Amino acid sequence: MDLNYCIECGKPLTFKSIGDEGEQKHCSACNKFYFDNPASCVLVAIMNEKAQVLLLKQNYISTKNYTLCSGYLKKGDTLEETVAREVLEETGQSVLSCEYVQSYYFAPKNLIMTGFIAYVRERELGNSNEVDSLMWVDIDKAADMIERENNYSWEHFVNCLKVLKSKGNQYHENRCPW
Repeated sequence: MDLNYCIECGKPLTFKSIGDEGEQKHCSACNKFYFDNPASCVLVAIMNEKAQVLLLKQNYISTKNYTLCSGYLKKGDTLEETVAREVLEETGQSVLSCEYVQSYYFAPKNLIMTGFIAYVRERELGNSNEVDSLMWVDIDKAADMIERENNYSWEHFVNCLKVLKSKGNQYHENRCPW
């Protein structure tokens, strides 16, 4: 959030130098600094025991391509709790375990996106007012369905494939990691 006024007293913020942080927004009346920190969210490739990835269609992102599960952290939640909550809310799947892959900075929305693989045993897909449709897709076919512009789902999917392949293709049913 780009603040221009102090949230305590309402006075306009100015800039003041603070140590190695450089010039930051500051309220001289309250002597309080404000930092333009990014919001935190998770980006999750959901994998089942059949080497399938769960893709989501969210029309506000794209009406023709699919994306991965994502969601914001809530106060008090860990990253792993956020992964489990978002996967359950958006898909109805229960996370058995998750694995950190990589983080991404999404400048247009000032987001730090922490990327994970979530492992689930496939169950009936849930309904969500956030998701327009859900689809289990063989991991080898998913690449052609994922939105590649203006979101990190594509890059994260590629990075997840690298992680899975580095484990000797353990994502196949007969060598599944969970």
